[in-house]
Amino acid sequence: MKSSKPIRRVSAACLLAVPLALSGCGLFGSESASIDPPPSAMEAQMLEVSGTPVEDAGVLGPVTLDGTESVATVLPPSGLAAGVQTTVFLKDGNGLLAPVSLSLPKGEKNAVLKDSLTALISKGAYAKSLPEGFTGVLPAGTEVESVTVDASKLAVVEFNAEFADYDPASERSILEAITWTLTGQEGIQGVQLWVDGKKLTEMPLQGIPLDRALTRSMGINLPKQGPLLSSSTAVTVFFSATSPQGLPYYVPVTRYVPAGEEQLKAALNELIVGPEEGDGLEMVMTQDTQLESVEAGQNGVVTVALKDDMFADAKDVPEELLESVVLTIAQNTDDSMVQIRLNGKETVISSNNVDYGKPVSAPEFVNELSL
Repeated sequence: MKSSKPIRRVSAACLLAVPLALSGCGLFGSESASIDPPPSAMEAQMLEVSGTPVEDAGVLGPVTLDGTESVATVLPPSGLAAGVQTTVFLKDGNGLLAPVSLSLPKGEKNAVLKDSLTALISKGAYAKSLPEGFTGVLPAGTEVESVTVDASKLAVVEFNAEFADYDPASERSILEAITWTLTGQEGIQGVQLWVDGKKLTEMPLQGIPLDRALTRSMGINLPKQGPLLSSSTAVTVFFSATSPQGLPYYVPVTRYVPAGEEQLKAALNELIVGPEEGDGLEMVMTQDTQLESVEAGQNGVVTVALKDDMFADAKDVPEELLESVVLTIAQNTDDSMVQIRLNGKETVISSNNVDYGKPVSAPEFVNELSL
């Protein structure tokens, strides 16, 4: 059944804006979007290393018709100098993890990695710099003792003992926030956790196994109910939500589809199905959207053909619809560029005046939210 949530016709901004630090978020600990942990057999499989994980975004953003980039620049908070832009995963008002871009103090790479995790700490050093409606998922009092990256692209993170002082219901969301924040950085494919000088083989409270490196194959924002992993394949898609300030932002959600389905088609069909009822996410497609084809060209550009009579002329198409397609394709490929065909037309103009009929890539920094 498709969600009956209406699609928003007008969008506020291309992505969203926030400098300085932000934090990770929860799947299980949310009051508004409580998600049961997967069965132990599924959990073990999801935490296995499954090869190189897909990393965030390409290097090019959508371009407006006048040739300028559509992502706005936002100044950092008063008294804070602009630094290194990065993306961290924070808990939004619906209890879901969302990527948020921020500007961290400049420094060598390991220092920036430490800061990105520090931004995930509830009531931590960056808590006052978070955008409204977003919070950190790591327990208050947590300290990031060190982050090192070895030759195998494994990030080894050591926390102090307060890391274990969390709500048991938030255990999986903590792992997701850490893993997706670090693996979004160039040169990191997996994560290993240490606490107080000891390597963790399982999480302290719920016992989620940590005997293998954490990668994005673990998924994010899991469905409340889903098929067993042994008979299905995981895909991650992007829906939209609205911040307390009325700005749209994008949220990744892992869905399970029947094993053997073509991955990109399956992912885009999940966009058409829409978000789960009550999770606070919004439809990005209309209930009449149809996926006609998905083709990868020799030049690496993926062409997505859609049909939707609501946008017969392929003009003033909601940005959220088109951007969610681009983000979803990028997440399920090696950051492929995307061009969209709508109702057979090769020029597809979004509500923010971007031509998605031409090849575009996902933005390097998703969800730049203002404070």
